[in-house]
Amino acid sequence: MTASYFDGWYADQSASSAKDRLMQRHLGLPSEVVPNNTLPWTGLAEVATMLRLEPGGRLLDLACGRGTYGGEIARRTGASLSGVDFSAEALNAARRAHPEADFRLGDITATGFGDDAFDAAVCIDAIQFGDPQSAGFAELRRVVRPGGRVVLTCWEARLRGDERVPKRLQHLDLAEGLGAAGFTDVEVQERTDWETVELGLNQEAAALDPGDDRALKSFHDEAVRSLPNMPLVRRVLATAVS
Repeated sequence: MTASYFDGWYADQSASSAKDRLMQRHLGLPSEVVPNNTLPWTGLAEVATMLRLEPGGRLLDLACGRGTYGGEIARRTGASLSGVDFSAEALNAARRAHPEADFRLGDITATGFGDDAFDAAVCIDAIQFGDPQSAGFAELRRVVRPGGRVVLTCWEARLRGDERVPKRLQHLDLAEGLGAAGFTDVEVQERTDWETVELGLNQEAAALDPGDDRALKSFHDEAVRSLPNMPLVRRVLATAVS
């Protein structure tokens, strides 16, 4: 998927709140928190804790989208936030929501930041978009200082190479990718509780009539595509030390 595709996608999100309200209800998000992905509110709390940031620490939100999850983590931990995304439309929304943060146009594999620039990094449901994926893991290792932590959430194919799942997930292995990039203390756990939340969300989205709401139609169509694949993938949370 290209930056121009996501620019249009984010523009549609900004034009309608119906899709956001549906996601907020299932994910348990407060009304002021705009969803960027399908990570539940309880999961965001876990991610914030696992980063082990101190007040004033430097946090990178890689593939930050509209910046809401990274902004919430920064609020909870007292960290300073930087975000990178390749969608200019998403970054415009992120800057409006969090004017105190540093949001930059960049790529998962090329953030534009210097070596050891951050104390921690988070990448929510997006590391699979690295091209190649190994370069995304390597970029995280480059920009997070030695001893700093990274937390990733994503999906992995239950059967590696399964051609029934989206291509970007067929060979994705967070433990392997993080280890090959030089991270240590790598831990990956399946989160069946997140899978249950996502299943309910997709079932409702697939069953609704989106009408002429472009954001809701996009979400409806994605849910229809995703439901048959859900038993074939596992929802995972990974932590590692740089």
